[in-house]
Amino acid sequence: MSDWMIYAIGFTAQIIFASRIIIQWFKSEKAHQLKTPVIFWRLSLIAAIIFFIYGYLRKDFSIMLGQAIIYYVFIRNLQLQNKWKSTHVLLKAIVIGFPVFAALYAIFWSPQDFNLLFSQQGEEGIATWLMLIGVFGQILYTGRFIYQWIYSERKHQSKLPVTFWNISLAGSVILIYYAITREDPVLFASHAGGSVIYIRNIYIGIKEKEQ
Repeated sequence: MSDWMIYAIGFTAQIIFASRIIIQWFKSEKAHQLKTPVIFWRLSLIAAIIFFIYGYLRKDFSIMLGQAIIYYVFIRNLQLQNKWKSTHVLLKAIVIGFPVFAALYAIFWSPQDFNLLFSQQGEEGIATWLMLIGVFGQILYTGRFIYQWIYSERKHQSKLPVTFWNISLAGSVILIYYAITREDPVLFASHAGGSVIYIRNIYIGIKEKEQ
């Protein structure tokens, strides 16, 4: 597959990711408090699937790991909002079926040499030190959803607290460096643009606590 087609897949995922953040941001600005709309989680699931495919095509283990970690969290938040049952049956089928398909494809049909994900191999490979930076950044960045999940379970409702946005910003800074070094325009555009909204949500959250 040509590079432009791979990047098109990556940018498609990032456009969907960006849409969920922009919608959440607009709703928060309007309400003068941090909001967690249902569409945030539905768009997250769709984008996660597409971005996982992008990570596979780029031979980028850090991207694949990041999406795999948070997949269930998106579903759980829809359950906490009592919206999973009402989710369209087609989306449910895709969300539930994709992990199964991905596992079977990787085991039986994938032509990919997965050793390339962990070592430097020519122009397409990733140096071990750089991969470790990417993995750390992805774990921190996606770890925000682990924190958000635990927080929401304790509150018995789906919430995006200020700490979620603090972790988002810290993870993005690392991934921006990773994207620049990796020469990945998809990752760079995503995290450079997202960081602005993360900062704004931190400000909204702090103001909300002061009220």
